Amino acid sequence: MRADIQTLSDEIQQAVGLLRRRLDWDTAQKRLDELNALSEDPEFWNDPQKAQVQMRERNRLDAAIKVIHDAENELTDTVEIVELAEMEGDSDMIDDALDGLRSLRETMKRAELEALLSGEADGNDSYLEIHSGAGGTESQDWASMLTRMYSRWANAHGYKVEVIEEQAGEEAGLKSATLLIKGENAYGWLKTETGVHRLVRISPYDSSARRHTSFASVGAYPLIDDKIEVEIEESKVRVDTYRASGAGGQHVNTTDSAVRLTYDMPGQERPIVVQCQNERSQHKNRAQAWDMLRARVYEIQLAEREAVAQAEADAKTEIGWGHQIRSYVLQPYQMVKDLRTNVETSNTGGVLDGDLDDFMAAALAARVGGDEDED
Repeated sequence: MRADIQTLSDEIQQAVGLLRRRLDWDTAQKRLDELNALSEDPEFWNDPQKAQVQMRERNRLDAAIKVIHDAENELTDTVEIVELAEMEGDSDMIDDALDGLRSLRETMKRAELEALLSGEADGNDSYLEIHSGAGGTESQDWASMLTRMYSRWANAHGYKVEVIEEQAGEEAGLKSATLLIKGENAYGWLKTETGVHRLVRISPYDSSARRHTSFASVGAYPLIDDKIEVEIEESKVRVDTYRASGAGGQHVNTTDSAVRLTYDMPGQERPIVVQCQNERSQHKNRAQAWDMLRARVYEIQLAEREAVAQAEADAKTEIGWGHQIRSYVLQPYQMVKDLRTNVETSNTGGVLDGDLDDFMAAALAARVGGDEDED
């Protein structure tokens, strides 16, 4: 067998073995059988929320097991084809098999990366908060651009995007925005985007056409399901209601339906503030706000367990120089560079249109790699 085919085959076999270990193969198969049996119970959907959580777990396990089965079968079939082609001296068939193995290797690389999304809440939906930094209209416009960027990334991956809250800037852009992004592994991917994002460009708001630097912060927090317990001291939570506002008159409520929660969480220097105004019902906004607060508290507790709370706190203390995770330079040259992984591209337009996968993948691999090194 050709050396390059043997090398590819070995790499694929190693990837399959790694995926089996990460998945805990025997346990995963047993759990999938249990979930399949539960889903066939006539009373399964009597509790829709619990059923959805279990179906999500079932689909996640089923997909992971299928990837491994398919890879093993395809590798076996391809090796047999190569052996037959070598016996018959069919070089074209061997070349086709080589192309197939290269494609399978890329598929396994992606599967290895997705297997890193094994955290307690990685598979959950995600809140995404975007806040403009100092600088008025410039940074508010940048916050609006980031909101659009993440919305496009989510749509490209089949995720559903809901606007939970937006606070418009005085002249343009957004002071802040909160999105709820729904889909498999939404939080697992978006958690890599937490930090300060820096933009350098010729300002469209500067009549002298000078170059400006703007900052905005991004924070991702998982939507908590009933498998995860989060303790909140409700006596330390202040509830305020106010009149919602929007971009147009038809979006402005005439009642105090918007809800803001302020939680003086023990051990935190600053209170946690969340707000929701997307529903006309105060009751629904209140329920959504509590979900958001649980997500924020969980994220803080998770960071502490991962022993990276200080690093994340440092990244969020000031929206400005020295705290950015990524730079987007539009002038005097075109480049987006992640300062954590050194991944960069000159395709700034593509990135701002939501092409973020390379940045997320590298950050996720570095993050998990760092955790494994500590272990």
